[in-house]
Amino acid sequence: MADESKPLNFIQQTITRDLAEGVVDKVVTRFPPEPNGYLHIGHAKSICLNFGLAEQFGGDCNLRFDDTNPEKEEDEYVQAIIEDVQWLGFQWSGDVRYASDYFGQLYDWAKYLVQEGKAYVCELNAEQMREYRGTLTEPGKNSPFRERPADESLTLLEQMKKGDVDEGSMTLRAKIDMASPNVSLRDPVMYRIKKVPHHRTGDQWNIYPAYDFAHGQEDAIEGVTHSVCTLEFASNRPLYDWFVENLPVPSTPHQYEFGRLNLNYSVTSKRKLKQLVDEGHVVSWDDPRMPTISGMRRRGVPAVAIRHFCDSLAVAKTDGVVDISQLEHFIRDELNKNAPRAMTVLRPLKVVISNLPEDHLEQLTAPQHPELDMGNRTLPFTREIYIDTEDFKEEYSKKFKKKLTPGKRIRLRNGYVIEADDYVKNEAGEVVQVNASLVPDTLGKDPADEIKPKGVVHWVSVQHCVDCEVHLYDRLFNDPAPDAGDKNFLDAINPASLQVMTGCKAEQSLADAEESTTYQFEREGYFCKDRKNSSAEKRVFNQTIALRSVWVEADT
Repeated sequence: MADESKPLNFIQQTITRDLAEGVVDKVVTRFPPEPNGYLHIGHAKSICLNFGLAEQFGGDCNLRFDDTNPEKEEDEYVQAIIEDVQWLGFQWSGDVRYASDYFGQLYDWAKYLVQEGKAYVCELNAEQMREYRGTLTEPGKNSPFRERPADESLTLLEQMKKGDVDEGSMTLRAKIDMASPNVSLRDPVMYRIKKVPHHRTGDQWNIYPAYDFAHGQEDAIEGVTHSVCTLEFASNRPLYDWFVENLPVPSTPHQYEFGRLNLNYSVTSKRKLKQLVDEGHVVSWDDPRMPTISGMRRRGVPAVAIRHFCDSLAVAKTDGVVDISQLEHFIRDELNKNAPRAMTVLRPLKVVISNLPEDHLEQLTAPQHPELDMGNRTLPFTREIYIDTEDFKEEYSKKFKKKLTPGKRIRLRNGYVIEADDYVKNEAGEVVQVNASLVPDTLGKDPADEIKPKGVVHWVSVQHCVDCEVHLYDRLFNDPAPDAGDKNFLDAINPASLQVMTGCKAEQSLADAEESTTYQFEREGYFCKDRKNSSAEKRVFNQTIALRSVWVEADT
């Protein structure tokens, strides 16, 4: 829902005016992804904008797959996109739509343009077509096939459709203006031969419509009133309008362009994201390091945080780069307010509380959330516990005054105060055990001798904990503009983007952790159970985001 306190952006202003003047009776928008990869954070802005406009003005938003390029499209991508849109909290109007639903109608309209003398079959090959097209400063030249009789073009077009013509030898082109200063109007290709099975229509077609021909006509068929695209399609708008004006379409849609979302420390080219996957730089499209919506979902990012982030962005007629810390702010803000708490020790160090009996078992309680009424969780407290190795220092110093050191005290989170007595090292000189004493009567209150602990550490019971593996994530790229200019974006991959922590110990409540829930591991960050690698025998938790950014200096 639009924030009424914010001024209307230029698209909202246009829709408001169109409704008031009766230009349209009902707003219809659409989100038209090509199923040639997974959606990324840039698509999220378009999703939120198109569905948000329909919601704000009481209209409809269609989900339509522009599946006109069978070489690169797969049903896997279709299903992933459907899941992403639903996960973000949106529901499209009616059934899912496809460009392939309209292949028959588009072909009939192509023949109509041929019959009207506004399209022709051209036999220039790709290299020749580039030569004839001209440049940004020089006009193009007419194809020698431009005045081909309509009957001849229709015959050849039918042969192309049947598969009787070799790929690359012919195309169907619109006859517009080879001298136009707008290169997209220089007799653009409408159909090309591709003898490739389609993921929905199989071997039915040997020719497929170009996006520029199909797009506007699909909008017209569906009654789309406001066709919202990103700025790279602005130069194609005259072509969009030309097809709509020269065909007997059932409605007259209009195209509007806005600045796409570019995020620093990221790449949002589907070609480059696919390269990351294909070359094994990441594991999959939904690798939690990827800027894909499915990757962020698997990492535990809340959908509402992405929506709030997208709603905070300007909808303008210029492109810009948004700092990734802005997205991280919305993620932290949402999780801080709503994520249940738990304790997990990533680098376990055993602490033996010597003044407790060996069979000591006490059930402590702690709130699931410090402010929300989420109920309580039980924390078994025993003689032997784990704390994090980083929370013990062999010698006291002011730098480590909030750590456990011999002769000093520390409070266990939601528990007692303990004091370190001594420690045990292994042959490598590593501390492997701390011996400590419990300070009596300190559950929820300070020691009677008024010697207060300097810090608080998290812990779990040795006998009553859950073994787990924790994946710590950092930004995938260590360059704020990894693919700018002539850079090879692969050179900017952060080698420390994934750190796998084995042998971690989680509190007992996380034995039943839900994959859909992101938890705050107290003092560590926010984590969720990995939906791919977790099993009954092995629990894997992905880091959603740290409690605070380690990139603060780099971001400022």
